[in-house]
Amino acid sequence: MKCVYCGCEESKVLDSRSTDESNSIRRRRECLNCGKRFTTYETVETVPILVVKKDGSRQPFNIEKIKVGMIKACEKRPVSIAQIDEMAEDIEKQIQNSLKQEISSQEIGEMIMAKLKKVDEIAYVRFASVYRQFKDVTNFIKLITEM
Repeated sequence: MKCVYCGCEESKVLDSRSTDESNSIRRRRECLNCGKRFTTYETVETVPILVVKKDGSRQPFNIEKIKVGMIKACEKRPVSIAQIDEMAEDIEKQIQNSLKQEISSQEIGEMIMAKLKKVDEIAYVRFASVYRQFKDVTNFIKLITEM
């Protein structure tokens, strides 16, 4: 790590601790050349994940889109924002752990439905009706009988 004062590449770590969000490490360093102290932050480098839409277009993965869809499905249901956040973060971790650089929107939709089905069946049916583009009541009846 280069010293911000003299540019020397030799320093020693005096203290390390995780940040409040626990997604990076704060390191207090001392330059071995000039003796001045400085702080660095270490974070995990993530590979950008692209979502392949139904029309073949690609866009960067955005956890907020997952949360918005789940919030709409869970409207007026006994599902807390904390539960929605936790489910969305679990999906994001699952996608990142797959080590894929691209994932289809259909795969993400299936993951969301699996999470919602465990938490609230009504929210699951609501999300499925939009995700699968139900055109009439027979699709609802078929989904409910499968449950």
